[in-house]
Amino acid sequence: MTCQGIDLLSTKAAGDDHGENSSYFDGWKAYDTNPFDLRHNRGGVIQMGLAENQLSLDLIEEWSKNHPDASICTPEGVSQFKRIANFQDYHGLPEFRKAMAQFMGQVRGGKATFDPDRVVMSGGATGAQETLAFCLANPGEAFLVPTPYYPAFDRDCCWRSGIKLLPIECHSFNDFRLTKEALVSAYDGARRQGISVKGILITNPSNPLGTITDRDTLAMLATFATEHRVHLVCDEIYAGSVFATPEYVSIAEVIERGVPWCNRDLIHIVYSLSKDFGLPGFRVGIIYSYNDAVVAAARRMSSFGLVSSQTQYFLSRMLSDEEFIGRFLQESKRRLAARHERFTSGLREVGIGCLRGNAGLFSWMDLRRMLREKTAEAELELWRVIVHQVKLNVSPGTSFHCREPGWFRVCHANMDDETMEVALGRIHDFVRQHQQRRVKAERWAANRQLRLSLPHHHHLNPAHLSSPLALLSPQSPMVRATS
Repeated sequence: MTCQGIDLLSTKAAGDDHGENSSYFDGWKAYDTNPFDLRHNRGGVIQMGLAENQLSLDLIEEWSKNHPDASICTPEGVSQFKRIANFQDYHGLPEFRKAMAQFMGQVRGGKATFDPDRVVMSGGATGAQETLAFCLANPGEAFLVPTPYYPAFDRDCCWRSGIKLLPIECHSFNDFRLTKEALVSAYDGARRQGISVKGILITNPSNPLGTITDRDTLAMLATFATEHRVHLVCDEIYAGSVFATPEYVSIAEVIERGVPWCNRDLIHIVYSLSKDFGLPGFRVGIIYSYNDAVVAAARRMSSFGLVSSQTQYFLSRMLSDEEFIGRFLQESKRRLAARHERFTSGLREVGIGCLRGNAGLFSWMDLRRMLREKTAEAELELWRVIVHQVKLNVSPGTSFHCREPGWFRVCHANMDDETMEVALGRIHDFVRQHQQRRVKAERWAANRQLRLSLPHHHHLNPAHLSSPLALLSPQSPMVRATS
């Protein structure tokens, strides 16, 4: 576009603050230009940067075939065509809101109840987060977010609303757990800078860590929010993807049973069917707020991102089938657990560890020992090698605002078993090559040190002089990144 063309646009349209100039999205672009395919392009880039759940879609497909009346585009369901096709109420179909509230309770093991009248629709969790940002804060005001956090929050929450996200620094020495000390430090630091803190945003289960927030921490957050009159937004988009102990705890359960005296007007939940159900294309996001004014305002805003009435109708029928949902959730957790174990055990075979996780569609992989040095630049250097040479689109920790270089999020639920084995094979080959280079480098360094320490009158073995290790500098222990 010419400069003249740019001048015709708004500042927002012409600007570059959307957030796509990030290594998180750059990896996706590398995949898009050369996507892996088992049959047609086995040398392509494998997508391991997309948190998508494809492990249980066959169960939904089977339900759809067995319930043709759930669609208004079949002979069995066409009698509802006119009603659904003409539905325009941005409150949403009553049966959809009722089914969604029921489903949210079922996902949380019946330990919390949800009121259909507080369910507000949105175009995916992306739209839900932005709507809450508009409802809860003014431009320039801030939300505190524990690190590492989902990179697209910078887009979802900030791009159009103008609010800020400020980090609550968490660390690997305690498995990146959020502490009250870190929260208070971030809050006080923002206040010293003259920034108005309007809320706290967490993901539970965590993206990218794959861990859950425990009951005591949630109670601490609800208490802090009440005492400081700030909002608490809990993104629970992976609530149904907890596949191992400890059990998941929702903020809804905590405020009902743990700290019932907290100010519920400050508590808000974001949910979606994109992850637990593997239906991101349906664009079903949910805002659930305990604040009447927020529900009213968010519902008015939802007219900018409604879920199609056809989608609502189909989902209301499926989510109301409690027996099917119970089987689906159980089988989905079983498959997620099996995939997580296979992938992490495959990494352990070559000495690669991950943060111990029990939720989500990914693992937080520890490659700190493979860094040339402990810097963000070295992490990105390693990442470029993995993307362009190993051809795996993994996401570097720096893109998640992690301050400790060497952590990577690796998604492993968005592919079939055979593709995952190909990915593990590539990781194995890369790590072993790296280890071989490191051994050669260490031998060369030790040999050189030995020669330097020998007396000047010492006669060197001619065979030793002809050794490549004695005469040649080794290759770098890190494969050089391509530009």
